[in-house]
Amino acid sequence: MRSKSGDAASIRLARILTLADLSPCENIHPGERPGRPAGYDPLVAAQTTAPATFRPVGTLDAATALAPYSGPWNPRLAAHLLRRAGFGGAPVDVERLAALSPQAAVDTFVRFPNTSSLSNGPELETPPIPPPGLYRGFAAGMPADSETADRRKAFQMQRNASRRRNLIAMQTWWLERMIASPAPLQEKLTLFWHGHFTSSPEKGTTEQELLAQNRLFRQYALGNIRELTLHVAQDPAMLRYLDNNVNVQAHPNENFARELMELFTLGIGNYTEQDVRESARAFTGWSFRREPDGSGTFVDNRGQHDDGTKTFLGRSGNFGGSDIIEIIFAQPAAARFFATELLSFFVYDDPEPQLVDQVAALLVKNRFELQPIMSVLLRSNVFFSERAYRALVKSPVEFVVGTHQLFAVPKVALVELATLRSMGQTLFYPPNVKGWDGGKTWINSQTMLTRENFANGVAQNPAMLQDATWIASTLRTRDPKQIAFTLTQTLLQGDVSPAAMGQLVAYLAGAGQAEMGQLSGENVDERVRGAAYLTMAMPAYQLC
Repeated sequence: MRSKSGDAASIRLARILTLADLSPCENIHPGERPGRPAGYDPLVAAQTTAPATFRPVGTLDAATALAPYSGPWNPRLAAHLLRRAGFGGAPVDVERLAALSPQAAVDTFVRFPNTSSLSNGPELETPPIPPPGLYRGFAAGMPADSETADRRKAFQMQRNASRRRNLIAMQTWWLERMIASPAPLQEKLTLFWHGHFTSSPEKGTTEQELLAQNRLFRQYALGNIRELTLHVAQDPAMLRYLDNNVNVQAHPNENFARELMELFTLGIGNYTEQDVRESARAFTGWSFRREPDGSGTFVDNRGQHDDGTKTFLGRSGNFGGSDIIEIIFAQPAAARFFATELLSFFVYDDPEPQLVDQVAALLVKNRFELQPIMSVLLRSNVFFSERAYRALVKSPVEFVVGTHQLFAVPKVALVELATLRSMGQTLFYPPNVKGWDGGKTWINSQTMLTRENFANGVAQNPAMLQDATWIASTLRTRDPKQIAFTLTQTLLQGDVSPAAMGQLVAYLAGAGQAEMGQLSGENVDERVRGAAYLTMAMPAYQLC
C-alpha cells in the first residue's frame, strides 16, 4: 500500500475537478445510490486549490529529461508504461514487462508485432442509391409534391438507418481491436491521430471513407508525420469534411487550408490570413471521386487548379498542395506544435517550453519520423518521473478498453457505445474539427457518474469472476485484508490512501451491513464484485 501515491492521486483528481468547475470537496457516495454497496464512502476528491495550469507540480530537470531512465524498475512503472503506450492490461501483462529491463519493455511497444490475424474492419453496408428521379429539381430548389417529399423522407430514413448500423459496426470493431491487439501502441497512436486529424459523418462523409482514414492512421502510426499529413490532405474523408472537394480556382474555399495550419500543424499565431488565402489557392483542384460502394479515390483536377504564383509563409512560387505541406514542415513552429501534442498526450499536460524545444529538435533531426521520437519519449526520465505518473485523465476509450483488458472481457456490448457517448467520446464522431478537448474536460459530475455505472456493470457481469483468473485465488482466502490488497494492487498498483484502504477492508468485512456481516462462502462473490466496483471508483483509476 502506498499512502503517499494514493493521496497524490486524490489531490490530482481534486485539481481536475476544480478546473472542471466542480466543487473540490465533492465526494461520491455509492452507498446512497440504488444497487450500490453500502457502508463505503470512497475519497474521490480532497480539498485543495487548483493552480491556473494543470502542469504537474515540481520542477523539470531539462538536462536529463530525455535521457534513458535507469532507476528502479517494478510492476508499478511497468503498469504506467502499459497505460500510456497502450490502454492498460491484465496482471500477467504487468508481470511480463516487469520481468524485462525498462529499455526492453519499451522495445515491445515501439517494434510492432505482426497483427495480420486481426480483422482489418467490419463488413459495411453499401450506401443505398436513391430511385431514379427522386431528387429531380432538388438542386435547383424546385418544390416537391407531397408524394415525392414522403418518398425522399423514407429514403433518408433508410440511409440514416444504414449509416447507424455501419457506425455501430465500426465502433465495436475498433474497440475490440484495441482490446485484443498485440501492438497496443499502434492502436493508441491510431486513436491519437483520430483525434488530431478529425473527420466526421456530419458533412456527408461515408462510413467507408472514415474506415479508410482509420486504416491510414494505423498504417502511419509510427511513420513519418509529414507524409501522413500529405496523405490526410488527399484523403476523401478529410477532403469532404473540410470542403476541399469544392475548392476550385473560380471560388477558392479556405476551410481546409485554415484548419491545416491552425489545428493540424502550426497553431494560431504562426501564419497570417494572407497565408490562408494563398494556401487555399494551392489546394484548388484536390478532390475525390466517390465509388458505388461508398469508398473514395483522390483526384487532382488540374482543370480546377489555380496555376498562378502564390506567396506563402515568406516564399513565392507556383505552389500546389504538396509544396504547401513541405513549406509548413520547414517552419520551426511545426516541430514545436507536434512536440507539444505528443508530450501532452503521452507525458503530461502543458509541458515546459524547454521540454517542448528538446522534442521539437528531435523531430527536426529525425525528419519527422515518429518511431525514434516515441522510442526516446517512452524510455525517458521525464516519462517515468513521479510528475508524469498518473498525471493524465483517462479518456473514456482508455477507461473502457483498459477495464476490458483487466477483466479479460474481449467483446464490447452495444450498451457500451452509449456509455462512451455519455462519457463524452464517440469514435468516428468527434465533436468538431478541433476534436476532443480531453484532460480535465473528461471529468464532470455527469461523466463521473457514468464511469461509476460502467464500473458497476462490469463488476456485476457474471463472467467477470470467471474470466479474470487473478481474482479466483483471492476469493478462496475469505480474508478482507487480502482481497482488498489484491484489488488495489491489481487495479491501482497500490495507489490508494490509507483511509480509502481502511474503508474497503471494512466494507468487505461487512461493516454497516445488517445480514451476513462476516465474509463467507455465501456472500464472498457479491462482496468481491462490490469491492471491485468501489476500487474502480477511486481516484487513481480515473488517471492514466
